[in-house]
Amino acid sequence: MRSRILQSLGVTEEDDPGETRGDVRTDGGTTSDAATTGESSQFRRLLDSEFAQSLPFWLPATLLVGLFVYGAIGWNFLISLTDWRGLRQPTYESFDFEMYTRFFEGVFAGGLLSGPQEYWALRNTFVLLVVFTVAALAVGLLLAILVDRDIRFENTFRTIYLLPMSLSFVVTAIFWAWMYNPQSGLINQGLRTIGLGSLTQQWISDPQFKLFAVMFALVWQFSGYAMVVYLAGLRAIPSDQYEAAKVDGAGLLKMYWRIIVPQLRASTTSAAVVLMVFALKAFDFLYVMFGTRPGPSADILAMMMYRESFGTTNWAYGSAIAMILFALALGVIAPYLYLQFKRGEL
Repeated sequence: MRSRILQSLGVTEEDDPGETRGDVRTDGGTTSDAATTGESSQFRRLLDSEFAQSLPFWLPATLLVGLFVYGAIGWNFLISLTDWRGLRQPTYESFDFEMYTRFFEGVFAGGLLSGPQEYWALRNTFVLLVVFTVAALAVGLLLAILVDRDIRFENTFRTIYLLPMSLSFVVTAIFWAWMYNPQSGLINQGLRTIGLGSLTQQWISDPQFKLFAVMFALVWQFSGYAMVVYLAGLRAIPSDQYEAAKVDGAGLLKMYWRIIVPQLRASTTSAAVVLMVFALKAFDFLYVMFGTRPGPSADILAMMMYRESFGTTNWAYGSAIAMILFALALGVIAPYLYLQFKRGEL
């Protein structure tokens, strides 16, 4: 009908401005199919992008980590602001920093073996963190230098030194509990064999030696890791620097102290961060060797957190100690990540 009317007026369908031409609507010229096609093409490009194609690989893991790691950390911090004790449900009616105040009051009131446990737990944690890390780095550097001297059976020695790190804290604790046994332990038996029986000690019973016995065992376990890191750093130093030092008349000790060791700063930093994290995770070792009450001379924050949470069911106080441990871990890792970011390596 429309075409007949147009023909009677002498107007063709091509000249009709109101007729649909391709994607033009008859009511004035706004596009419909073209807009739909444009939107579908943008959606298609979004689906074909690298971001959309990578979603199945990282989104599920991100959601799970966000829920069970960061979500749990947030909930733990929330609990530390309450007064939750016992097996009843926590109440979130009021929040305060009473548990943190209680902890630091105990820290500043300590000093004697019979004093508050907060002081000794924090003190021993810092001692373990610093002394163990420095000792493991020193032993690892020495082993790396010895292995780097083109000795025979290098791979065998490297495997022997690294093998203890593959053991769990539980296995290591059981092994060293036997080593430290005052009657049948290998250390005291060896001292008696060579005529030094007067040097035998109650290594894990005497408060004077207890923490150092723990650190010695941990250095034995993790110095191999520091050796591998340092060995990689030594192998990355050009050999012409060694030759130039020899030509200048530098002795072996001076060459390593003045030329080689300063170039191992990156290796030292990366190894130190990992070792300090292991020091903060030494709960398993102490739990197997001493139980939940190692005494003030060997108590650490992780052990105290466990006692408060599961021994006395003081969940709020245990959560506060856990957050302090988390802050210590961040204090170790965050500066390292910042340095890596500034160097463009992150």
